[in-house]
Amino acid sequence: MLKAGFIGLGIMGKPMSTNLIKGGVEVWVNDISKEAVDSVVAAGAKAATIPEIGENCDVIITILPTGAIVQDVLFGENGLITTIKPGSVVADMSSVTATESHFCADKLAEKGVGFLDAPVSGGEPGAINGTLAIMVGGKENDFNKLKPYFDIMGKSAVLIGDTGSGSITKLVNQTIVNLNIATVSEAFVLAAKAGVDPEKVYSAICGGLAGSQVLHDKIPMIVNRNFKPGGTIKVNHKDIKNVLDTAHALDVPMPLTAQLFEIQQALKVAGGIMDDHCGYVKYFERLAGVEVKKVD
Repeated sequence: MLKAGFIGLGIMGKPMSTNLIKGGVEVWVNDISKEAVDSVVAAGAKAATIPEIGENCDVIITILPTGAIVQDVLFGENGLITTIKPGSVVADMSSVTATESHFCADKLAEKGVGFLDAPVSGGEPGAINGTLAIMVGGKENDFNKLKPYFDIMGKSAVLIGDTGSGSITKLVNQTIVNLNIATVSEAFVLAAKAGVDPEKVYSAICGGLAGSQVLHDKIPMIVNRNFKPGGTIKVNHKDIKNVLDTAHALDVPMPLTAQLFEIQQALKVAGGIMDDHCGYVKYFERLAGVEVKKVD
């Protein structure tokens, strides 16, 4: 029977770990939220401390809010490093920088432990449905060891290259997704200000070149004023900061992404940081004095 430790049971981690259980994996779980742990235990997981996971599981998956938290879980007091066994593999599925991934890989290698940076795309619906796209950096033998687990949680898992390449790919993904959402938001504010029904605009353009998964997923949420997060602006604000930090270190100008970061910052100041990222529309709505919503 496959067995894995799973640390981080948030919006993404809870359904991902639950899918592993449904797929026949024995899952040992840990999270700072007792409610989250209890929920996954009710689905068949075993609650465990971080050292217990390190001692008993040779495949360990983390998906946590920031690189700093990942490093604390791995290397802090009572972290995995205190008990993890040589030959184990850690797959960090968090959205972090390549630099942070390299740090974790190098430090774990000193203990004879493999490391994969394996962030995901697909949001909460993809996590629930087991249809995530998983972008992986690391060694092929470690990837092959994790592939059965990836196949349960996602519809595709691609080994892109060595350590850090998965994290870079996620930054590329986040740039495209977030700018797409912002562009859709700005464009539909134009439609609303002109008095045109946004749902009919959507129906007219969704089958053409402007059609996208973002358009399909986010316009129904916007017109129904549903900003319940599948991916919060807060998380994406962190991701876009990571994009810009990485780009600046590489001397890559990213003027559109820099503007997006300031839009996120404005929404943070306005109290919308915990909205779904389709909440970008509120920034453009305030500029134009209109709401994108259903036409009565």
